[in-house]
This record gives sequence, structure tokens and C-alpha cells, in this order.
Amino acid sequence: MSILASIMGIGLILTVLWDAFETVVSPRRVTRRIRLARFFYRTLWRLWTSVARLVPKGNRQETILSHFGPLSLPLLLGFWAAVLILGFAFLYWGPSHALKTPEGIAGFGACLYFSGTTFFTLGLGDISPASTAAHALVVLEAGMGFGFLAVVISYLPAINQSFSRGEVAISLLDSRAGSPPTAAEILRRHTQGNDTESLTELLREWEQWAAELLESHLSFPVLVYFRSQHDNQSWLAALVAILDASAFTITTLEGECARQARLTFAMARHAIVDLALVLRAAPEEPASDRLPPPDLEAIRTLLESAGVKLRKDAEAETELKELRGMYEPYVHALSQRLRLALPPWILTSTGTDNWQISAWGDSGSSLRRTDRSKRGAREHF
Repeated sequence: MSILASIMGIGLILTVLWDAFETVVSPRRVTRRIRLARFFYRTLWRLWTSVARLVPKGNRQETILSHFGPLSLPLLLGFWAAVLILGFAFLYWGPSHALKTPEGIAGFGACLYFSGTTFFTLGLGDISPASTAAHALVVLEAGMGFGFLAVVISYLPAINQSFSRGEVAISLLDSRAGSPPTAAEILRRHTQGNDTESLTELLREWEQWAAELLESHLSFPVLVYFRSQHDNQSWLAALVAILDASAFTITTLEGECARQARLTFAMARHAIVDLALVLRAAPEEPASDRLPPPDLEAIRTLLESAGVKLRKDAEAETELKELRGMYEPYVHALSQRLRLALPPWILTSTGTDNWQISAWGDSGSSLRRTDRSKRGAREHF
């Protein structure tokens, strides 16, 4: 039994150290099925979403879901610490690693308590090691606990910085693509008078953003659970809107912007597929068509009224459908897994951008406040 306990202790410690290395240090994606971090996140996310479903859909449910990403970080670090403490407790309980207490040889409960105080470098002194090997283990665990605190200090700021960099572009997209962002608004607002230069520039910027998103979200997969400031915005919605706009530009728009659209589409699709692989979100066809014929015709009419030249042959629609098939199953799977809404191709009703509204309910045209709006604003903050 003691030998088995020592083997279990070594196994737990090595498993946590390797898992932490892959999660925090290594920049490469990890596709292994069996991982502590993956087990932790999948289990906790299922429980979290089950609780969120008890709340009616809306701001409250979205708020509950938005807390998961930031809160999961200290919970994951605490989970790793608990497994390390348990692993060292098994080692102290081994045949030659006994601990001494005032009552005699320590049992497993005392070993677990001693491991916890040593890991967090408390050094209470009520239990002491009884062998040279135990003394070495105490030094090793104390040093590992100190290093663990250093990981916590360095890991959390890196996560927040990566998230903030991505959110800047998503916030800028509000006035460029609407709220939520849609391909129709991206194309309409950047192709006035058939001038596609601004569209080319936008797609070039988002090619870079997609590459940065791929690097940051593969290095720190927990970022996929972070949500934007507004309920109608998210990294997934922004990426899907750019994919939609790129696919439409490649197949339907006439002009030099098609080349940049192909580059942006390739990078954005690469990011979507790799993130689906990391999250084990198998591609699945959407239950309903995201771009039914009436919506496609509405987009064409909208752009033609803005003076944009479009291809009208049947081959363009076939190519557009093929391009959509390259990414829509993946974004649908990610949407289902992360509980993030996908943006439509075109808004069915005239919407208001986030920048046009305020906490007092005005649309930017008036700053008048009623007693009710004042009271509601105070309650909100």
C-alpha cells in the first residue's frame, strides 16, 4: 500500500506539472484528449451553463456566463495546487517518508495537512519530517509552492493583456459593422459609390487580427470563455462577420478587394478550425440556413442601391455556398459549445449601434433625463 501511495503521488505531481507547462508556458496547441485542464474546464463549464439555464435568457444569463472565464483562472490554479498537495501527501505517507507528530507516526490526514502547510510555506512546526528523504521532499515542495505563486502572478496579467488587445478591434468594429456585426453592414459602410479601398483596408486589418487571435487563443485557450463588454458583441461574432463579408467579396463583388478578401478568409478560417480542434467541437451543420435566398437578395439590393457592382451569375451563388460550407459547420459548433450567438448576415430590422445609445435610453440625439431614467441609471451602477 505504501509503495502504491508513492507511485500515485509521483504520478499526480508529474501530471500537474506537465499540464501546467502545456497550459501556461508552451505556446503550441495541445490536442491530447486526456488533460487535467481540459477535464477541469469541460466539467466546470457544463455545471456553469446548467446553472445559467435556470435564469431566463437576457442580460442576467449573459452576465452569469461572462463571469466564468475570469473566475475559472483562480479556480484552475487552486485545482492544480490541490492536486499537488495531494500528491506530496501520498509521498509523505510512503514507507521511508514518515512524518513525526506529538502522538507518533503521522497518518494520511496529518500528511495531507503537513503537505498543505509546506506548499504554502507556512512552516507551523507541529509536524516534522522523520527521515532524510522527507526533509528533501519538504524543501522540494516548498520551492514548488513558491514557484506556483510566481506562475499565478505572471499568468493572470498575460491573460488580461491578450484579452484587452483583441477587444480593442471588436470595439472598433461597432461603428464599422453594426451591433451585432453583420456582413451586410460591413459591405454597405465600406463600398459607397463602388469605392472598395476602405473595404480592402478593413479586411487587411482583420487578417492581422485573426492571426493574433489564433496565437493568443491557442496559447491561452481560457480566452475563448471571456466575453465582450456588450451582449451583442463577441470575438466569435466578429470573426464570423468578417468571414461572411470576405466570402461575399470573393464571390460577388467586382474589384481589386477580392485578393485581400481571400487572404483574410484563409486566416480567419484557419483560426476557426484550429480553435474548434482545441475545444473538441466537432463541426456540425446549422439547423437553419444563415443566408436564405430572401436575405441574399436583400443584401444585393442594399449594395446595388449604394452603387456597388455585383456579379449576378449563378456561379457566384454556388461559389458563395461552397465557401460558407468551409467555415459555417465549425462556427456553429463553437457557438453551441460556448453559448455565443452567431450574427446574421443582415439585420431584419433597423438596429442601433452600441455607440448611439446610453444608460439613459437616448439615441445620442438628446441628453434629456426623466426621473425614471435617473433612477434606473442609479440602480444600474
